Amino acid sequence: MVTTTDQREIDNFAALSDKWWDPRGPMAPLHAFTPVRIDYMLANIERFWPRAARPAATASHPLAGLRILDIGCGGGLLAEPMARLGGTVTGIDVTEAATIAAAQHATQVGLDIDYRCCPAEELASTGATFDVIYASEVIEHVADRGLFIRAIARMLDPKGVVIVTTINRSLPALLLAKFALEYVVRLVPAGTHDPQKFVRPNELRQEFAAAGIMLDDMTGLAPSPAGGFRQTGSLAINYAASGGFV
Repeated sequence: MVTTTDQREIDNFAALSDKWWDPRGPMAPLHAFTPVRIDYMLANIERFWPRAARPAATASHPLAGLRILDIGCGGGLLAEPMARLGGTVTGIDVTEAATIAAAQHATQVGLDIDYRCCPAEELASTGATFDVIYASEVIEHVADRGLFIRAIARMLDPKGVVIVTTINRSLPALLLAKFALEYVVRLVPAGTHDPQKFVRPNELRQEFAAAGIMLDDMTGLAPSPAGGFRQTGSLAINYAASGGFV
């Protein structure tokens, strides 16, 4: 059976599943990356689902009334803030230990998030649909990118928005996102990334277009001198993309 899952990737992340909520542990880069990812997602959700047009939305719960899918949710670092902002969140991941850790943490903090251990194509086969689908730091880990994107297209509401953050297949990304982070400063465990799975922005745009989705925004994400990350015009290393059906 053709699948998006990669057993080597599953094993890598399963070994880290008890570290998801340790801000000084191996997931520290993702913790630092969370604020800029949330900012980008909120801005692009607003493009497709303006808050003023959604009666359930409020200033404190701007995502109220939206069905949101977090693909590759891991321990829930993005799912939890999206739920706090009012979204009805489903989180899926192919690593069972991660979804267990995510569900346990959500229970501890009093959040109702539907976590499931399954690949995107399995959920798509159920007929489930969502207003917002995001896959953050995930697409560079799947075994079959085309199948993954087609699964997203099957689940996306006709007026919905898809958001992806990933790593460019470029020399700067190879040097910084792979070798520096894994072998020099060792912010992430060695073997976390396979550079051959990094995806260039034009490739990502073409592959989503083949599924009928136009990625009409691409924004770079880079370390900020003040700490954390910021949005930038350069797509050389990390970048975000968003769009919807043509």
